[in-house]
Amino acid sequence: MMIVFFVGFTTNSQNEQDFKISSKLKWSERMALSIMKRNLEAYQIDGQKEPKWDYVHGLVLTSFEKLCNKTKNQKYYDYIKGYADACIDNDGTIKSYKFESYNIDMVTAGRILFNLYDTTKDSRYLKVINLLRKQLQEQPRTQSGGFWHKKIYPNQMWLDGLYMGEPFYAEYTLRFEKGASFDDIAKQFELIQAHATDKKTGLLYHGWDESKEMPWADKETGCSPNFWSRSIGWYMMALVDVLDYFPKEHPKRKELITYLNNISNSLAKFQDKSGLWYQVTDKGGSEGNYLESSGSSMFAYAMAKGANKGYLPKKFKKVACKAFKGLTSQLIKVDDDGEITITQACAVAGLGGKPYRDGSYSYYINERKKDNDPKATGPFILAALELNK
Repeated sequence: MMIVFFVGFTTNSQNEQDFKISSKLKWSERMALSIMKRNLEAYQIDGQKEPKWDYVHGLVLTSFEKLCNKTKNQKYYDYIKGYADACIDNDGTIKSYKFESYNIDMVTAGRILFNLYDTTKDSRYLKVINLLRKQLQEQPRTQSGGFWHKKIYPNQMWLDGLYMGEPFYAEYTLRFEKGASFDDIAKQFELIQAHATDKKTGLLYHGWDESKEMPWADKETGCSPNFWSRSIGWYMMALVDVLDYFPKEHPKRKELITYLNNISNSLAKFQDKSGLWYQVTDKGGSEGNYLESSGSSMFAYAMAKGANKGYLPKKFKKVACKAFKGLTSQLIKVDDDGEITITQACAVAGLGGKPYRDGSYSYYINERKKDNDPKATGPFILAALELNK
């Protein structure tokens, strides 16, 4: 039986206006309640008018799941379940999902279904979980074995794709395959680490084209030309979340922890005095570059969790705290009713496609910015939870 959506907040417009979010609550709950206040139904996140299976909902609702585990508050569970039930039909199909697109972005929302299946035993959830695993089974790959980002982007691995596919893949293989696919999961990180890492800075490029045929790809390395903070953030979150499932005795686990240390040490050198990071990571002072909230939130989360779990030295907890302080002091606005807004998030960025995205510095700094973008709100909640803020 579903309980009331949540106490003190109804769809009556007058009550919505009267609803106050207490400043005494932790930042994690203040952000979650602000999201719920703006979006009565979870599918409405990111301005959606109809239910849509999408990675941004998966990201935000994964943060809600962590918040639910921490607070034991039923309203967060109900919000997650409401999204799944809005997207998944009675027969276990998702109208908005197209298997044949082989879009790895579509896998990550499947993470919320493991707990929903555990708590309800609803076969619809398991059907979708298995369908997403089937997508990974058939996902086109580079010759060296890396998942293509999408069918329309042949031979390309993007940093984003590691978060989209690997944490789901890791939880699935642990639960249903006795860990049989951990080597394949590690290989995805190995390929990106080997091909997308810049030897000079230690940062990772947004994309790698194994064929080196894309106009944006360097003809020698196959890499895109710039470092985009959010893409590195996706990669770091993928590492710390995948490590939740890798057994301590697995031979590849130490390798993944080394990757996390390498990128964390490299990123710390580019942290602004504000605690934040720039949209184009290594070009802090350059005209048009700006302190960006989604990448900064992702870095804060990954570093805090890495330090909490013992993957990273304790000093990275301080780096994360400085980043979180920068977010709350510079990029968070609080309304009279307590609703909070996170500003200066890059709305979207990619490579190739139509219209064509060339990965240039000018391209990244001129993509539109957006308040309360879910790529910022979800990681902000995750960072707040790890930092107990």
